[in-house]
Amino acid sequence: MKCPFCENPDTKVIDSRQTDDGHAIRRRRECENCKKRFTTYEKVEEMILMVIKKDGSREAFDRNKIYTGIVKACEKRPVPVAKIEEVVDEIERGLNNMMEKEVESSFIGELIMEKLRDLDEVAYVRFASVYRQFTDINTFVSEIEKLLTSKKGN
Repeated sequence: MKCPFCENPDTKVIDSRQTDDGHAIRRRRECENCKKRFTTYEKVEEMILMVIKKDGSREAFDRNKIYTGIVKACEKRPVPVAKIEEVVDEIERGLNNMMEKEVESSFIGELIMEKLRDLDEVAYVRFASVYRQFTDINTFVSEIEKLLTSKKGN
């Protein structure tokens, strides 16, 4: 680490500790040349995930969109907010662990549907009706039949 005062490349770490939030390491350093002290912070470099929309456009991943969609699907259902936040965290963590720079919006939609199927069946059908753009009652019935069939298989 180069000294910010004299630009000497030789500095030594004299103290290291985690920041209060635990997401970075604070290091006190001393220049070997001018003996001045300074602080540096080390943290994990977060990769920006881009979402490829149906029309081919790209936008930065926004966890609030997932949260809002799940909250709407769970409206007036006995699903605690803490459980919704847990599901959103799981989805976001899963996407970040893929280590991809870009992901299709359809992949994210399927992840949400998978989590909602386990969380609340009514919320699942609500989300599916919007996500899959159900056009008539037969599409609803078909999706419910798939849900019932998968329940019998478990």
